[in-house]
Amino acid sequence: MGIRCRKTEKSFGAVPGILLFGMLKIGDRVSLTVDDVAFGGDGVGHVDQFVVFVPYVLTGETVEAEVTEVKSNFARAKLLKIIHPSPDRVEPHCIYFGKCGGCQYQHADYAAQLKMKGKQVADLFERIGKIRSDRIAPVVPCPQPYAYRNRILIRSQWNKPERKLNIGFVRWDCGLVEDIEECKISEPAINEQIKRLRAEPPPKGGLKVVLRVQPEEWETPPDSFFQNNFFMLPRLIETVRQCLENGQARNLIDLYCGVGFFGIELAHAVDRFAGVEYDRRAIQAARNNAARRAVANGEFIAGKVEEVLPGLIKRFSPETTAVVLDPPRKGCEPGPLQLLRETRPAQVVYVSCHPATMARDLNVLCRDNVFELRRVQPLDMFPQTQHVECVADLRRGN
Repeated sequence: MGIRCRKTEKSFGAVPGILLFGMLKIGDRVSLTVDDVAFGGDGVGHVDQFVVFVPYVLTGETVEAEVTEVKSNFARAKLLKIIHPSPDRVEPHCIYFGKCGGCQYQHADYAAQLKMKGKQVADLFERIGKIRSDRIAPVVPCPQPYAYRNRILIRSQWNKPERKLNIGFVRWDCGLVEDIEECKISEPAINEQIKRLRAEPPPKGGLKVVLRVQPEEWETPPDSFFQNNFFMLPRLIETVRQCLENGQARNLIDLYCGVGFFGIELAHAVDRFAGVEYDRRAIQAARNNAARRAVANGEFIAGKVEEVLPGLIKRFSPETTAVVLDPPRKGCEPGPLQLLRETRPAQVVYVSCHPATMARDLNVLCRDNVFELRRVQPLDMFPQTQHVECVADLRRGN
């Protein structure tokens, strides 16, 4: 079943992409059956070959939507009504869901979310990384799908019509700030901080405030990265540890190491390790974190990855060395990827919260069989949202 504009029942002909560009207009109401949910959360429907994206829907649902944007080969629409709901549809926990831009999947049963994310990861890796779906393991679930997030960014904005300051998250549809009193996916301590912030609001709009629950027994400077879900940390570190044990590397290089989480947690699985991070405050925190845990078989080096990595690989010997790669969401720059291809450590364990950039980078690393991808393990570090963490196990190719 496709999409039909309610204004006309006319067939759109043999070149639908061209004709529909002229037929669909902003404001048109269409009914559609959702064929799939793409990475990012938008449902995908078609008029013949013309794609229409609609958020907050599930595969198999028939919905009514209003066109909000028309491009040459796709349109976007906002959901108006569910005509035939999916059996996986549930009532969202949050009154701001659908307005606040933080969550995309509260309307989906949690088991359905896991299946959806698994398919999205497999599709992305096949399309971008040319990686077969049988390399993708089922998504590891989070033991606490709500009240898990330990860090959020709150914004303030002056609401001129209502003459008040909005304090909350940026809406997904218009860029304005949705005024909120709580966040259902955040830890209780974060929601207490929201209450205090609202009781003593920022002096004006346009300000950002980071609310955070500090990890126990970890020193973390204010702007340094730490995983946002404490409940999934044991599963994440166990996944990386299993990769290392299977690869039998004796040395570890932890790139983009932040405050030293992976290096310190994996120290007992290797003979020696080194962490590399450009942020000097994070490196000092990593050294303090290692000393607090009496971890003495490693070092932390402040510097750019591309400048430090060649010397470390030579010193540790590539044949016995694994590299843990945990770059920012944008993925790796070409320089470090090329260095890994040239130095060829025995194993690369790539950790990422953005499957698309990860698939792109794995395609580079595996080109010409320099590395072989053994397995990708997705973990649901971000329930109710579009995001998913992945750990990839790569070995030196023949």
